Amino acid sequence: MIKRKRFGQHFLNSSSIAKSIVSEAKITKNDTVFELGTGLGILTPLLCEKANKVISMDVDKQLIEDAKSDFSKIHNLILKSGDGFKNNAPFTIFVSNLPYSKSKEAIEWLAESSFSHGVIMVQKEFAEKLLAKSSKKRKAISVIADHAFEISILSNVSKNNFSPPPKVDSVILKIVKKNIMKKDLIQTINKIFSYRRKTVKNILKQFNKETVIDKRVDDLSGDEIINLANQILEK
Repeated sequence: MIKRKRFGQHFLNSSSIAKSIVSEAKITKNDTVFELGTGLGILTPLLCEKANKVISMDVDKQLIEDAKSDFSKIHNLILKSGDGFKNNAPFTIFVSNLPYSKSKEAIEWLAESSFSHGVIMVQKEFAEKLLAKSSKKRKAISVIADHAFEISILSNVSKNNFSPPPKVDSVILKIVKKNIMKKDLIQTINKIFSYRRKTVKNILKQFNKETVIDKRVDDLSGDEIINLANQILEK
């Protein structure tokens, strides 16, 4: 399991939870599903039963080779090894047990992507960041996620449902796309949070812009932070 841990992989081993994830994804025969993290394939055949097509990717080449062998008779499945965040194939539904180390990157990538909705499993602490309403607990990723998606908690998942078990529990989230965000907007929001102790006036000075607003980032609403980022990006 050393190699698997290097990729931050903790494999779901509960068939009932797998079935619940697929059910919550509301997949139809008109849908193309993108599964990020094929893993041991606990979700893959269930997704294929519901979808028109499933694209399943994993960074671990051996897992993809195993899946090709295990699922050779499934004809609406495309298996690829590599970085899922470089996938350019269109999809309507996203499903993933996200590797903990890649959760922020995944949300930012999904914020840029065009799709209908998804069901994701994330570390409980990361779910709390995504859903943070308090300005003190809010991170850049909280603002990005809130602007890009409607997010709802579907269920909590104990760490005992994984092999090897992680150190923390997980949460299954439903995400429904609200807005497609450009990469430069996401990068600017991250930059703003790196100056979060400064006033808006001083933040804008970093970008050679002016304002009379003296609030700090923690005093701004999510929409105000989005507007600030767009103001910075204006030529």
